[in-house]
Amino acid sequence: MTMKNNELETKNELQEKSLFDKTVGRRSFLQYAGAGAAGIALVAAGCKKDRGYEDPTMNGGVTLDFKNDIGVLNYAYALEQLEAAFYIQVANSNTQFTGSNAAAKKAYFQDIQFHEIAHREFFKAALTTSAIGSLQVDFSSIDFTSESSVLGAAMAFEDLGVAAYNGAGPRLKDGNFLLLAGKIVSVEARHAAYVRDLISNGSFADLNSLASLGANNSAGLDAALTPDKVLAIAGKYVKTKISVINL
Repeated sequence: MTMKNNELETKNELQEKSLFDKTVGRRSFLQYAGAGAAGIALVAAGCKKDRGYEDPTMNGGVTLDFKNDIGVLNYAYALEQLEAAFYIQVANSNTQFTGSNAAAKKAYFQDIQFHEIAHREFFKAALTTSAIGSLQVDFSSIDFTSESSVLGAAMAFEDLGVAAYNGAGPRLKDGNFLLLAGKIVSVEARHAAYVRDLISNGSFADLNSLASLGANNSAGLDAALTPDKVLAIAGKYVKTKISVINL
C-alpha cells in the first residue's frame, strides 16, 4: 500500500483528530514527548535564528542538510512521520491481536499511535516554515491483518528509531535540542522494549539481536546508527526521494 502522510486529510487519520479534539488532546500531546509548550517555543526560536536555511523540497523529494541543527530536526521529523503513518495504519486496519491479552495489545498500540503522532506534530510545529513536506510511504510489504507481520514491522521501526536518535544526538549543537531528543528517544525505547517482549517474552532488554546495528550487550549500550545507514534501511518504506548533504 502506498499513501501520502497528509495531515488529518484521509479517512485513515480520523482517529488522529481525537488527539486534539477530545480529552486526550487537551492534556497536550507534548506530554508524550516529555516536552511542554515552552519546549516548542524554544526549538522554534532556535530554528528561526539559524541562518542559511534553504527550501528542502527538491524535484518532488526532500533534502536533509546536516550543516546545522535544522537538518537533524528534519531528519527526526521524517522518521516520526514514518512511524506515525505505520501506527495509524495499524489502528485503522483492525489487526487481529491474539491471546488472553489481545485487548491490552490493541489498546497499547493505540497509545503508541498517539505518541508517534505527538512526536511528529512536535517537530512540525517546532520547525515551522523550515519543515520538510509530508513523506509518501509504502507499507505494501506489511500484512496489517497479521499480528506477527505487524509486530515484526513494529519491532523493526522501533529498534531503528532508537538507533537513529542515538546516532543523531552528537550532531546537535544546541544542548536544549539534545535534551528534547533524549526525552523522545526514551519513549521510543519503551515502545521497542514492549514490542520485543510481545514477540518473545523476556527479550525486552536483549541487545544481542541488535549487534548488527551497533548494540553492545556486554557494555549495556544500545545501538547507534548514522543518518545515511538509517535512511538506507527505512527506504524500503518511503517512496519520497530523500537526499542527504553535508553529512
